[in-house]
Amino acid sequence: MDKIKRLRDKMEEQEVDLIVLAPGANLNWLIGVNPHADERPLLFFLTLSDSAFLMPELEAKSARQHTDIEFYNWSDASGPLTAVDSVLSDMKSHSFRTFVIDDTMRADHAAIIQDKLKNLKRLFTSSTIGVLRMQKDTGEQKILRINAHQADLAMQRAWEIIKPGLSEEDIALAIQNSFSDQGASPQFSIVASGENSAFPHHQTGSRKLKEGDAIVIDLGGRFERYTSDITRMSTIGNPHKDYALVHQIVEDAICAALKAAIPGEIAKNVDKAAREAIEKEGFGKYFVHRTGHGLGTEIHEAPFITSSSETILEPGMVFSIEPGIYMPGKFGVRLEEIVILHDDGPEILSKIPRELKVINHS
Repeated sequence: MDKIKRLRDKMEEQEVDLIVLAPGANLNWLIGVNPHADERPLLFFLTLSDSAFLMPELEAKSARQHTDIEFYNWSDASGPLTAVDSVLSDMKSHSFRTFVIDDTMRADHAAIIQDKLKNLKRLFTSSTIGVLRMQKDTGEQKILRINAHQADLAMQRAWEIIKPGLSEEDIALAIQNSFSDQGASPQFSIVASGENSAFPHHQTGSRKLKEGDAIVIDLGGRFERYTSDITRMSTIGNPHKDYALVHQIVEDAICAALKAAIPGEIAKNVDKAAREAIEKEGFGKYFVHRTGHGLGTEIHEAPFITSSSETILEPGMVFSIEPGIYMPGKFGVRLEEIVILHDDGPEILSKIPRELKVINHS
């Protein structure tokens, strides 16, 4: 079904009369358009029957190549306010009751809309477009499977070159080149070696790999507007004496979360399952982040698998399960799967086993 039709159906269900989106993930998901965003207000307006862009004249010719939706142009000389009034007047905003504003919109642009619609009830996009984005259709799921395969190949490329003396940055470059070679756009490549592996969001740097290092590799690329994400562990030679125990505990946590991830379950209970598996082994204080996040056109999007999330899991949702244990001054272990939730449970997208990859160069 057409995404705009689906969104309008959701608007009717939620009694929403108007949605206003800024350039970004929501707009790109909805109509596949990603116009240039800066300090000039460029906004997309959608009602149950009409749609229009508030469009800076500076961007109009470029944007027109990508959409035939009506433009309400404004210039730097005139400013946007008159054009905003025209959009709202033509859309008969005087009869509106509720509007939705993009929760990623610049505050000054949001203020313009809110000032014009002072007497209306305001919601954010999580109530409408956010609900739709959480449930991927079969076409989106197909792309995500392709993306996961690309990520697997990028991980394997990294493992192929790992050896003592190379830097984290060297490994990250190989990952980026793998995505580019596959026609994807590299998005991130966290390579955290040795003591750096105890930092969940380590900034890949110049540290040289050495014998005995535990290495966290967390990577992702973008293909056909959708993203990938995977984390696996490797070591150069034999790991730290405590490594096998910690890796197994993290593996147990993933298995517990996968078992809990079924339609109708509350997201926080998936986080709870992973957390309890780690806590019962005495490592709870070393699991310092949420269990997972949604994945789609953004690397991090709803649903979020946290200890407080009340989101009800439904078929079609795509999210990560990525518990970790991080021991400062020693090492860290994180394992991550992206899953598509089906009626009978989660489908794991990666084909790479989660056991430790031991790389020997002797």
